[in-house]
Amino acid sequence: MNHDAGFPTHSKGRVRSLAFAALGSVGVVYGDIGTSPLYAFREALRPVAAGGLVRAEIIGLVSLMLWTLTVIVTLKYVLFLLRADNHGEGGTLSLLALLMRTANGHAAVLFFMGAVGAALFIGDAMITPALSVLSAVEGLKLVTPGLSDYVVPISVVILVALFAVQSWGTAAVSRFFGPITALWFLVMGAVGLQHISDDPGVLAAFNPYHAAVFLFREGWLGLVVLGAIFLTVTGAEALYADLGHFGRRPIQWAWFCLVFPALALNYLGQGALVLSHPQAVENPFYFMFPKWALLPVVILATAATIIASQAVITGAFSLARQAIHLGYLPRMEIFHTSETHTGQIYLPAVNTLLLFGVMLLVFVFGSSEALATAYGVSVTGAMVVTTLLAFEFLRMRWRWRPLVAGAVLAPLLLFELTFLAANLLKIHDGGYVPVLIAAAVVIVMWTWTRGTRILREKTRRIEVPMEAFVKSVEKPSAHAPVRVAGTAIFLTSDPDFAPAALLHNIKHNHVLHDRNVILTVRTTSTPRVVPADRFTVEPLSERFSRIELRFGFMETQNVSQALGLMRKAGHKFDIMSTSFYLGRRKLVPDAQSGMPMWQDRLFIALANVATDPSDYFRLPTNRVVELGSHVVI
Repeated sequence: MNHDAGFPTHSKGRVRSLAFAALGSVGVVYGDIGTSPLYAFREALRPVAAGGLVRAEIIGLVSLMLWTLTVIVTLKYVLFLLRADNHGEGGTLSLLALLMRTANGHAAVLFFMGAVGAALFIGDAMITPALSVLSAVEGLKLVTPGLSDYVVPISVVILVALFAVQSWGTAAVSRFFGPITALWFLVMGAVGLQHISDDPGVLAAFNPYHAAVFLFREGWLGLVVLGAIFLTVTGAEALYADLGHFGRRPIQWAWFCLVFPALALNYLGQGALVLSHPQAVENPFYFMFPKWALLPVVILATAATIIASQAVITGAFSLARQAIHLGYLPRMEIFHTSETHTGQIYLPAVNTLLLFGVMLLVFVFGSSEALATAYGVSVTGAMVVTTLLAFEFLRMRWRWRPLVAGAVLAPLLLFELTFLAANLLKIHDGGYVPVLIAAAVVIVMWTWTRGTRILREKTRRIEVPMEAFVKSVEKPSAHAPVRVAGTAIFLTSDPDFAPAALLHNIKHNHVLHDRNVILTVRTTSTPRVVPADRFTVEPLSERFSRIELRFGFMETQNVSQALGLMRKAGHKFDIMSTSFYLGRRKLVPDAQSGMPMWQDRLFIALANVATDPSDYFRLPTNRVVELGSHVVI
């Protein structure tokens, strides 16, 4: 009998599958952090170089970068947070949804932290494309100095094209992301390895002693430099958010086998180059390459930054979808751009908002050097929030004692708070930008959740309990509504009370269908719901029933598709004899309603721009009836 040498066939298949998934994750997950070498070391050198370069300072900077990558990315994200998943999904809002299940009395605090973390990520999604593309295109100045005046126009064209193709989806392009970014990491690692020989003494940076000595000796200047050092870990938060796309193992393998070694070698190579050629401090990354290779490297760098920008933009789409389904943002149009990958979605409103923000940043700052000062606050702030949520995760989900969880996370939190303090020093130089963006997003989320809660409480006061309503309309009476054939489905968020559309239909049309369904759509705290748990049916009487449809917060809430699934399960349902009744409220502001007037008006504006429920829930448009009412909010 012949036996296959080496791995069994199924093991080979698993290894091959893991390798392909790891390669794909390189482009999507690590695209952002892979562009950091373009500007991180240059910006960290800038404050130090002003007083003249000293060998110990350069080695100390490289050491800080290596150990920041080790502590923040390797220990916190790759080894720990990738295990803190919500049924396979990661990210701030996924973690928040998981923790809200066991929130005992501090749900408001958790919501605020989650909203801040999500808002800071949105700020990151605006700054990253602008900074990355500008830093790559600026390499043209080294190829041909005469192109300096064209850096901003070329960057604008690239960014506009990038946002314009979002509606096409990344399904056809994504298979190229991994190989291109993998090539980028290989090139960075190879050129870094080559330049280490310029001054092998740079290898002393592996000793954290040099990082500690640098901070101790430099004092205030060391704190300023930390703001630039943190640029080395941009994209770490997106790494956690993309967990659901690839899974934990491929992301970990990609980090340890390719990404981390390439980054470490490149930073070591840049350090050795500056040690041997101090004039390279102007742009140490591009000075590592010979003249003939500059143009190909600029092209490759531009491709890598486009991929990195693509990754953070799609990350913003995913985060916005989660926020909508969790009730933190108004409904928006969500389009799926792939039949096989549910994570590939397109939100026109978010895409337009990001494009506007990115263009504003490019024109206001004009260079990656100026824009780098605005970076860091959003990333460090989001990381601090994630660490605080991780404490709650250890305490409530892994059942760790608070003292033990605090002892484990306290050093990491102190490390990140130090970086946050360093970045806050840049508030006046542009650091206010992500703070303002995050503040605006938090205000929107807070206003929407607060307004929907007040609206729900107000409408409940005038609503009729569903059981009492069913009894009243089914009593024989001379004023009983006329019975008509067919099925009427009334959408409502509170199935315990008669929907306003049902009451208005009887009041104005004086009719009641043979079958009346009170339909509620619920978003679960899990990313997806298995078909067997998609719906429940509760008969109320011969003519009335309650149906609850459940969708995960990562799913599209397609009501028509779910009703089709019910039909396959044996429930009678004919779309051609069914009408969907929706209640449309006209909101009127009132300063005495519980929110200040400005917040009333903001909530009404958000409600007005929300996607029509028939589109959002994928209802057949020719079967929808809307009945309106006025509500003071």
